Amino acid sequence: MSSKFNVSISPHIRSRETTTTIMLDVIIALLPSVIVGVCVFGARAFAITMLSVTSCVASEYIYEKILKKPITVTDLSAVVTGLILAVNLYSTAPWWIPVLGGAFAIIVVKMLFGGIGQNVMNPALTARCFLLLSFSRIMTDFPSLDGVSKATPLALAKEGVYTPVSDLLLGTHSGTIGETSAVAIIIGAVYLCARKIIKPREPLSVIISTGIFVTVFNLIQGREVTLDYLMVHMLGGGLLLGAVFMASDYATTPVTPWGQVVYGCCVGFITALIRCVGGGTEGVSYAIIISNILTPLIEKATAPRPFGVVKEKKKREEEADAK
Repeated sequence: MSSKFNVSISPHIRSRETTTTIMLDVIIALLPSVIVGVCVFGARAFAITMLSVTSCVASEYIYEKILKKPITVTDLSAVVTGLILAVNLYSTAPWWIPVLGGAFAIIVVKMLFGGIGQNVMNPALTARCFLLLSFSRIMTDFPSLDGVSKATPLALAKEGVYTPVSDLLLGTHSGTIGETSAVAIIIGAVYLCARKIIKPREPLSVIISTGIFVTVFNLIQGREVTLDYLMVHMLGGGLLLGAVFMASDYATTPVTPWGQVVYGCCVGFITALIRCVGGGTEGVSYAIIISNILTPLIEKATAPRPFGVVKEKKKREEEADAK
């Protein structure tokens, strides 16, 4: 009597989820924001989105082809990077901005660090910060609505003018392609949570902590904090978009539950600091990138202690008492 055994390395229990299926879910979740952006800002927003996605996919393919590496564009991660970069750009950006940003995100931030899962910072957001620092005038050129150029809700709030909540929810105000409609972003967040791609604690810790720190910083400076003011900070900029689609990036955020909460609070603190104390009106992109760098420290501090393991200090004290 003989039997056959298959000997293989771990993992022995596998999930049906793959990188491709996860990325497809993220693409589906981003579609409402992209559609609203195209409806509000017109065909130019669609062109910027397509250029960004094409640049990311082409950069990854060419890089891997030249270096004779396995082609990975079919995992859709480059498409997701292109979409996230696009929704963080204004529709008024010239054609070469998404092309340059896409190439930078893929080649410099992703592939040079080893590819998907090896990057230490979010590729799309790092590319956006690179573009902001290099071409600040172009990257802050607000798009016009109905032929009238308008500042973003956060910029208007600095002058004491608050955008109606209805406009913040529907997206009928100036901003980047994907950040204007809070409803569209929330639909995407609900989909990702339902599909268990992200945990609710990740975006909620960012949003709630930002609201708390915005209130604290304004009270310290003797400013009045109204509900309209808080609504603009919560719904009128890139906070929702960043909390849902970028602060929950698998490769650059902590894996421990408490670490994700601490990470979210770090993002909220830095965002509020830049908005309320610094000279900037946004700050979410920089906050997420800085928090990405802190991820290893946060994971180390919040790692659960294995059962039966005694802390070194306590162990030394017990040994001293025994003597």
